[in-house]
Amino acid sequence: IAADWLKSLEIASSTGDATSFVSHFVSDGWFRDLLCFSWNFRTLSGVEKIRGFLSEVADGKSRLEHSGLRDFKLDDHTVNAPSPLILPGLQGIEGVQGAFTFTITKPAALGRGFFRLIQDGDGKWKALTLFTNMQDLVGHEESSADQHGLYEGRKMTWEEDVDAKFRAIEADPTVLIVGGGQAGLTSAARLRRLGIRALVIEKNPRVGDSWRQRYPNLTLHTPAYQTSMLYSPYPTTFPKYIPKGKLANFLDSYAADQELCIWLSSSIASTPVYDSSSARWTVEVQHGDRKVFLNPKHLVLATGSGSPRIPTWNGMDEFQGALYHSDFHKNAEQFRGKRVVVVGAGNASGDICQDFVAHGATDVTMVQRSATCVISSSAIEQTYFKSPFPDGTPIEELDFRDNSMPVAFLLQLAISGGTQHMKMLDKELHEALRKVGFNLTWEPSPGIGEVGLVGFLFNRLTSGTMLDIGCGKLIVEGRVKIKQGQDISHFDKDSITFKDGSKLAADVIVLATGNEPIMNTTRAVLGNEITEQLPPKVWGLDSEGELNQTYRPSGHPGLWFAAGPFGFSRFFSKHLGLQILARELGIA
Repeated sequence: IAADWLKSLEIASSTGDATSFVSHFVSDGWFRDLLCFSWNFRTLSGVEKIRGFLSEVADGKSRLEHSGLRDFKLDDHTVNAPSPLILPGLQGIEGVQGAFTFTITKPAALGRGFFRLIQDGDGKWKALTLFTNMQDLVGHEESSADQHGLYEGRKMTWEEDVDAKFRAIEADPTVLIVGGGQAGLTSAARLRRLGIRALVIEKNPRVGDSWRQRYPNLTLHTPAYQTSMLYSPYPTTFPKYIPKGKLANFLDSYAADQELCIWLSSSIASTPVYDSSSARWTVEVQHGDRKVFLNPKHLVLATGSGSPRIPTWNGMDEFQGALYHSDFHKNAEQFRGKRVVVVGAGNASGDICQDFVAHGATDVTMVQRSATCVISSSAIEQTYFKSPFPDGTPIEELDFRDNSMPVAFLLQLAISGGTQHMKMLDKELHEALRKVGFNLTWEPSPGIGEVGLVGFLFNRLTSGTMLDIGCGKLIVEGRVKIKQGQDISHFDKDSITFKDGSKLAADVIVLATGNEPIMNTTRAVLGNEITEQLPPKVWGLDSEGELNQTYRPSGHPGLWFAAGPFGFSRFFSKHLGLQILARELGIA
């Protein structure tokens, strides 16, 4: 089935026949393209929109003719070879799915695609979804790591080789990456393999400090396999949920193992200036105790989730106990025997409430001002984080299949049944939480529908969700109390007063109220003039269901954003690298 469909699709593609090409889709099919038909990320739904996109004319040729996709071959030798298709949320619909490879004529590139085929009303096999993805530019393919360990015929040591490369990068970085967290490190590692000089600046004195400095009991809320770093899976001795200190140390060693050029204790000292005539930035960097001016062609902001969001209420200055944001939570033991109120009901709040209970706080209350999307670790491991592949399969194969799914279609599947399945897995937990007054939701914004965790991720990153690794049980048992649905009116010297007149006595108040949007950090780094030229948001979905500005053109030349969880950085760092490489080669 797959071979026949693919052969017919190749004929339509190689002849530039857009009408024939879209006839290979069901009428409401989906097409996601990453860099094959434009230097951007596009998702189209419905044959008319897909035809319109492929038929757009530039330089006398349609997109389909210009790109010239051909040499389609089934990817028979990987775990993504053709296999049966069953989609949650589409009961009774079965089909065939699989990967294939192809070449792109202009620019000369290699691609890989993924299809999901079902039968239409006439019994013909057609694409429910089709994904086309640029893999490499011909002649500039991503290199593997140095394997032989012999440098200049053994005339040079490894240390001398790395030092020479670092000096070349520092003298003239093509790319300056601001932020040495997982997104920045992953982007730098990818760019290095593509032969692009990238310098990372990190404000902390040690790689991994952004994790080391967070609250003590923090672990990753997703299993180690899904949070692997690019090119470097975690050791098999690592636990399923990696503690923040172990992760921080791994990132530190990762930077050394991947030979990344990083300036520590370094930050942007003044507003960068972009010169459109030279297509370069002028960036003043405070590097330790000296200031250095750099002129990179590209600036990548990988600054993380933003500064703490600290709401203001009347009377906060009058509160006589400890009051701080969850980002600054360090030591619950010092508050043993105290009354604690944690404002917020997401992941950080859950972790910190657990910490206070474990260290003997007399009374711990979580203030839930709005509903939360709660999913247990066991439920998520049975669904989102359940790999369809055998143990030991490279994470890149899972990344490829996951990202072959158009995000907007994935949300439709969630609404039509996927979220309901998740809720059934956690039925007992959810019922117990409701009984003690905890409010649940699976809709990140009114009118979106019950898109569940995946919808929260794409629309709000991590806010509004709790991946439950123990706090839910404490709430159900009453060891963490819930104050639900009331906005805070003001603070008193020893309590919080709510708008309904009720009070909560407190010795300690922790504001687990999230972080500011990435655009706030962008404004602080780039200033108002450049920020005002950009679209209003980084992250969140655009009208087609692609992430705003993330790993794709930002709206300003030479400016890029790297953000999101580990899997996003792992996959989309390649697309960031290809776009930068294409600009350096003059073909984008």
